[in-house]
Amino acid sequence: MDTSTHRGQRMPRSERRAQLLEAAQAVFVERGYHAAAMDDIAEHAGVSKPVLYQHFPGKLELYLALLDEHCDTLEQLVRAAMQEPAEDNLDRVRATISAYFDFVSREGAAFRMIFESDLTGVPQVRARLDSLELACAEAIADVIAHDSGIPDEHAMLLATGLSGMSQITARHWLAAESDLDRDEAAALVTQLMWRGIGYLPMVGGERSEPAQG
Repeated sequence: MDTSTHRGQRMPRSERRAQLLEAAQAVFVERGYHAAAMDDIAEHAGVSKPVLYQHFPGKLELYLALLDEHCDTLEQLVRAAMQEPAEDNLDRVRATISAYFDFVSREGAAFRMIFESDLTGVPQVRARLDSLELACAEAIADVIAHDSGIPDEHAMLLATGLSGMSQITARHWLAAESDLDRDEAAALVTQLMWRGIGYLPMVGGERSEPAQG
C-alpha cells in the first residue's frame, strides 16, 4: 500500500476512524486476529502507531468496533426485511433468509469475523453476538406474532429457529463456495423452512398451506 498519500495528512476524526477500521479488517482477514499486530494495521492504514492509539487503545478495541459495525449492518438488514410488504408467511420466510444471504454475499469477510472468529469466547465479543442474535430474533418474532396472532413466546421460538437456520445455512454456503448462486441457495432454504412455518395463519386471512410436491 502506498502510505505517502495518508501518512502525515490530517483527517476529520470520523474519517480517520473509518480508515483505521478498514485497514484493521483487511489485516485481520489476511493474517487472522492473533497474528495481526498494531504495527501491521498502522502500516496498512499509512499512519503512525501513535495516531492509531489515539483512536483505539488496543487490538481488541479495534476488533470490537468492527464487530459493532457488522452486527449493526446485519440487524438493519433483518429489520428492513421485516418491514417489507408481505402477503403471507412465505414472503416473511423468504425475506428473512434473503437478508442473511445478502449480508454474506456482500460482506463474506465480515460474516466470518462475526460467526467464525475464535474470539467468540471473549466476554465482550460474546455479549455483542448474543445481543445481535436476540435483536434479530425479536425483530422477526414481533412480525410473526403480529401477522399470525400466536402468543409471543411461540413467535420468539419460531423466530429464533428461523434466524438460526438462516445464519447456519448462509455460513455453509459461503464456506463451501457452492455453484449455487445466492438467490438459488436462499430459495432452497426458504423451501425447507416453509414446510415448518407455512401452517401459521395471517390475521384476518386464511391459513397458509405449504405447496405439495
